[in-house]
Amino acid sequence: MIKVTFLGTGSMVPTKERNHVAVLVSYKDESVLVDCGEGTQRQLRFAGISPTKVTKILISHWHGDHVLGLPGLMYSLAACEYSKTLEIYGPKGTKEFMFHLLKGFAYKDQIDFKIYEIGDGVFFENKDFLLEAKSLVHTAPCLGYAFIEKDRRNIDVEYLKKNYNLSRHPILKDLQAGKDIVWKGKKVKASLATKVTKGKRLVFVSDTSYCRSAVELAKDADLLICESTYLGDLEEKAKDYLHLTAKQAAELAQEAKVCKLVLTHFSQRYKEIKDIEKEAKSVFKNSICAEDFLVLDL
Repeated sequence: MIKVTFLGTGSMVPTKERNHVAVLVSYKDESVLVDCGEGTQRQLRFAGISPTKVTKILISHWHGDHVLGLPGLMYSLAACEYSKTLEIYGPKGTKEFMFHLLKGFAYKDQIDFKIYEIGDGVFFENKDFLLEAKSLVHTAPCLGYAFIEKDRRNIDVEYLKKNYNLSRHPILKDLQAGKDIVWKGKKVKASLATKVTKGKRLVFVSDTSYCRSAVELAKDADLLICESTYLGDLEEKAKDYLHLTAKQAAELAQEAKVCKLVLTHFSQRYKEIKDIEKEAKSVFKNSICAEDFLVLDL
């Protein structure tokens, strides 16, 4: 199961209700933090999540509201005796920005970390999931991200017991790998003896104007988390600052044929978000607005 925790849902200026943007994706032994706005380390505490759970940080772009929580989080990790190597991914320029950011805080190698500058395409893969990036259109180099769970093949225990009197045996590993086997002179087809569960696709579209790459990244996503800085009456302002309105985010979700849309990154001007959600729902019905500490399971 994939657990998604919204640690911050505001934009450039935080409010009493909304911290700067950050989303944590927890899956098995990995916790992937997408963006790290100022105060993220405290938001983790409020959410009851140890900062040492974080294994990877994906930076969409280097505007302050998306990265100013990095030094604090890294110092917290050091204080908690973080024993892993923190992986930090971001667009071109990330290494230089990190150098200057940490230099300003007299950072002295408190924890082990590695920085990876990435472009479009898959940049991480293990046996359980992939991470993919795609360039968006913003006032700074910006990446959208996809967390792609791999399909899982599970043994149909009842089928094997009933038809072959086969239960526990090392040969089942071949079946789970999708290979046919022979058991006591009988061929066992993987297509009949196993069931495939399709993996989930979770997509993050950060600060951007409406663009083809955002649609391509979000294609057929089970969950699309998308910025929605303004309402439709400020479409020109959104265009000037290369952001999305609620209506545009919903149109993106509709064009990409996603299952569910979650809006985030709201301007401080909106004390209530019901109008933002209403505008999105008028285009794409399965839309909701995120609140700080909203938790969703996939």
